[in-house]
Amino acid sequence: MGSQEEQSLLEGGTYSQVESSGLYTGDGSVDIKGNPVLKSETGNWKACPFILGNECCERLAYYGIATNLVNYLTKKLHEGNVSAARNVTTWQGTCYLTPLIGAVLADAYWGRYWTIAAFSIIYFMGMCVLTLSAAVPAFAPAECVGSVCPSATTGQYAVFFLGLYLIALGTGGIKPCVSSFGADQFDDTDPKERVKKGSFFNWFYFSINIGALISSTLIVWTQENLGWGIGFGIPALFMGMSVASFFSGTSLYRFQKPGGSPLTRICQVSVAAFRKWSLPVPLDSSLLFETPDKLSAIEGSRKLLHTDELKCLDKAAVISDSEKKSGDYSNPWKLCTVTQVEEFKILLRMFPVWATGIVFSAVYAQMSTMFVEQGTVMDTSIGSFNIPAASLSTFDVLSVIVCVPMYDRFLVPIARKLTGKERGFSELQRIGIGLFISILSMFAAALVEIKRLQLARELGLVDKAMAVPLSIFWQIPQYFLVGAAEVFTFIGQLEFFYDQSPDAMRSLSSALNLLTTCLGNYLSSFILTVVTALTTQGGRAGWIPDNLNEGHLDYFFWLLAGLSFINMCIYMVCAKQYKSKKAA
Repeated sequence: MGSQEEQSLLEGGTYSQVESSGLYTGDGSVDIKGNPVLKSETGNWKACPFILGNECCERLAYYGIATNLVNYLTKKLHEGNVSAARNVTTWQGTCYLTPLIGAVLADAYWGRYWTIAAFSIIYFMGMCVLTLSAAVPAFAPAECVGSVCPSATTGQYAVFFLGLYLIALGTGGIKPCVSSFGADQFDDTDPKERVKKGSFFNWFYFSINIGALISSTLIVWTQENLGWGIGFGIPALFMGMSVASFFSGTSLYRFQKPGGSPLTRICQVSVAAFRKWSLPVPLDSSLLFETPDKLSAIEGSRKLLHTDELKCLDKAAVISDSEKKSGDYSNPWKLCTVTQVEEFKILLRMFPVWATGIVFSAVYAQMSTMFVEQGTVMDTSIGSFNIPAASLSTFDVLSVIVCVPMYDRFLVPIARKLTGKERGFSELQRIGIGLFISILSMFAAALVEIKRLQLARELGLVDKAMAVPLSIFWQIPQYFLVGAAEVFTFIGQLEFFYDQSPDAMRSLSSALNLLTTCLGNYLSSFILTVVTALTTQGGRAGWIPDNLNEGHLDYFFWLLAGLSFINMCIYMVCAKQYKSKKAA
């Protein structure tokens, strides 16, 4: 595997000797067999193409379903606009809730690699079932006859939703792990590799949107023109390619050992602090319990320095008189290390920043629901060619594909000179810029809807469920602005929740980040339900009726813009007060 010196270090040296040699990573990463890994032969950009290829194909599969799902529900399963939008956002929300399952398994037991591998199989099975639900005639309701559209049977719904929610479960093991697994390929203790990690997150999101671009163009066109069976089958094929790409890079990967259940450690701190509630916290933090070794007691984690916030939790690390007398410090339900206490503090400090991501995700959810429904009642023709309304999400993807290289190659170097930060902007600054841009996207959507409704009134189309002669390309600014907001907020969140999380909680932190998308989708569903209930009282059509020409979708967009502005103001306060973690 290398020189005699390298072999002797591997066979007989301690890990600290291996680390200090400079040949190996200093962040505790190992190969698939558990041995320390050579920097020159593993990780870094040489391992990333397999991970980025995996993510690109998997996202193509996901967006191949999600982008046009609302149209499948309305056109093939004959659901109403509100019901279809609610089903889409509920499913998308679930896709961002299940990562909590994958994160716990990855951090506590399997590690990120094996969690991705196992859940990819479940994901692929779901894609196959979904394809069958659209391809086999018995699994879909009959076509409409005039205005009469037969509802889907219970069995047809069962097959469809079985496939859909197997995908939701499968994605739960991939989403919280793959970005962290990619970032694990860069050694935190190496300044050169640490800078590259920032670029990795940019290109990781870039690969996501390459997959989304193919989905919103080729896949959506296939679904609308060649049939849903083929339209779902192609994403299933790409999901198979995703699995193959991931396994192909196994020999080049760096692995982080699972550190045990992070949820258990959080509970241990809470219980230990409660048990010692009456004990005073010493003024000298060096008197708090910590292991004397260089590495922390948590597998795969470096030590964290003590911080002065949330002193009540420090009681968990106070050594009682009875423990001093017995010399027994082994029960973590009675005594926790400073690092373990600081893990919990970090999660609590990140919580306000995390919570402000929910409203942003609710805005993002409109691309696959209300933006699409708005587009279906606009002029979608270019000559004799009709553009599927869902294909306008291409401009969101193009926005990301254009903005990521510009941000990475041009904006970061300029910002680096101005701010002195190695990544140009801090993660919190980057997130805040995206929140502001998201408000502008809702403004743009509302203005387009105002113009569309004005034309509907002028042409006498209010009572007719038909498209208004306003080009769908007027939607481009709102999609483009959402894409620009993503480049700042979503990538900023990826960096923030990876860099600020404790070493042994990175999958869980990624899952919590994804949970904001879940809750954003659920929030969107909740707002839709409340708005529909309130605005349809007294027999009124409401803001979002099946015939959007007699509704007021613009009011809904203004509502989201207002909520986004309030959310941004709260975020600015939280970001100003946030204090970064301190590694030992």
